[in-house]
Amino acid sequence: MQIQDLPYPNPGVPDARSGPRLLWWLWRNQAGGQLKALAWGLLHFVSVSAMPFCVGLAVQAVIDRSGTRLALAGGLLALCGTGTAVGDTFLHRAAVTNWITAAARVQQLLARKAALLGSALTRRVAAGEVVAVSTGDVERIGWFVEGVSRFTAAALTVVVVCVGLAVYQPALGLVVVVGLPVVALAVLPLLPRATRRADVQRTKAGRATELASDTVAGLRVLRGIGGEELFLDRYRRASQEVRHAAVRSARMWSLISAVQVLLPGLLLVAVVWHGVGLARQGRITVGELVTVYSAVMILNYPLRHFEEIAMAYSFSRPAAKRAARVLSLERSTSADGSRAARVPGGDLYDPATGLLADSGRLTAVVCGDPDAAGRLAERLGGHPTEPGRSVLLGGVPLDELPLDSARTAVLVQDKDPVLLSGSLRDLLDVPASGAVRAADALAAAQCEDVLDALVQGSLDIADPMDARITERGRSLSGGQRQRLALARSLVTDPEVLVLDEPTSAVDSHTEARIADGLRRLRTGRTTVVFTSSPLLLDRADRVALVHEGSVVAVGVHRELLDTEPRYRAVVTRETDDEAALAGAGDGLAGDSALLDALENLEEIEESA
Repeated sequence: MQIQDLPYPNPGVPDARSGPRLLWWLWRNQAGGQLKALAWGLLHFVSVSAMPFCVGLAVQAVIDRSGTRLALAGGLLALCGTGTAVGDTFLHRAAVTNWITAAARVQQLLARKAALLGSALTRRVAAGEVVAVSTGDVERIGWFVEGVSRFTAAALTVVVVCVGLAVYQPALGLVVVVGLPVVALAVLPLLPRATRRADVQRTKAGRATELASDTVAGLRVLRGIGGEELFLDRYRRASQEVRHAAVRSARMWSLISAVQVLLPGLLLVAVVWHGVGLARQGRITVGELVTVYSAVMILNYPLRHFEEIAMAYSFSRPAAKRAARVLSLERSTSADGSRAARVPGGDLYDPATGLLADSGRLTAVVCGDPDAAGRLAERLGGHPTEPGRSVLLGGVPLDELPLDSARTAVLVQDKDPVLLSGSLRDLLDVPASGAVRAADALAAAQCEDVLDALVQGSLDIADPMDARITERGRSLSGGQRQRLALARSLVTDPEVLVLDEPTSAVDSHTEARIADGLRRLRTGRTTVVFTSSPLLLDRADRVALVHEGSVVAVGVHRELLDTEPRYRAVVTRETDDEAALAGAGDGLAGDSALLDALENLEEIEESA
């Protein structure tokens, strides 16, 4: 796979059981590129490491006054220089390709997983973590995956040079063979501590970023209550903690780097000291001493890759762990389905709670627990919490439909919908039936003031559809964001529309008009609204009360308000004392009616 061939036609099925398994899976899936990088790496490192032998040969040729051997040494040096240049060029090309393609594969897998899970993803993993994995973490993962081939080439080169030195000059080569493993492995005891400090730094940095994001998102509210300085102080403290953690982590990595410089230097001193003694005794020639000295000095270059691979793994391991956690998430139902890709029609029924939403009618659901309401709305969208308890649409279980068909059939709008940055035209450019125009949806959602605000906030834009919406609609109020999201859902015009508290952030007058517009625009379509607003409940064809996970009452709003105390408590926000007084009042009214009936009976008997 080359960079110009991206994206992958099929990124494959990752081994997401753990971070190391994911890294190994990525390496195996680009084995061709890894072998290519290994080959070019061997050419580069061997060419660099062979230069000391050529230099030693040239020095000895000068001492012996041999022009033939000097010319041979010059030719070998030219050959090594060519191999170094060619190998370095193509090694860099192969390494960058492996890095980018590995990162791109992980990004594609994450995007595919996000599309598969939909809104359920952010309920199971924080949105900030998903963003962190798909940006910074994929680069760290790609760094380690491509670094393995360069490290392997460097390690093989070190082995080849050690064997060559042992054969070329056993007396000095033995010192190098014994000393190099010590130099290469000396940093291993320091790596766990360095990794832990790096993990602490990343954790603190993530918390600081989350705090900054929350502060920016809530800046309007903070200014309203004068809390900017309080949150600024909190961010200062978090930022200082990140700085201290970064300094502690840098100290460990600087210590590792110092060890990587000190120990090879000590080895070089030992080689020179021992070599000079051998040369004075006449056991080795000057050229051999220069060769061994130069070889040990050059070996510092491939040895640097031992430090790099250790650092790359320490950073990529937690990154791969986070990526594997996201990639291991699965839908509670299959995305392929076992039925034909046909959008069914009919009633929507949830066997877990007994909730029935009649086809073509507006059904309101009252639930005292907002979290339970959110879980029920998610289940209505085709995400059952228990196997075999899927919602039925027209008698067909949603989990037996292909994912595309299920999403076409049922659309769920969360209580906190997300608006993506872009123009209003882009926001409303969603897969739709075409039966509902954008203008009609905006009118039904009462977005006139939102359009005016968007035009006033934009320069040289007369058409509101071209006005820009900032990230997550932060320039708009909560009610304005809610109404734009409702308009987007209405444009989609699904067979079944499930709305979770769609008017919780608007005033009562606007809410009444939205209720009328929703009922008008969704005529003949199945609509389920989770709400406790009397204005919406009064306009529903049918109201269901869900209590402790089951439907306990069904009727119309006014009827349930008079006959069902639990319904009245949720809708009117009655306290326990108020409910008790209401119950006592109902009891007194009943006793008075009974006394009146007895008196009338006595009057009838007397007259008889």
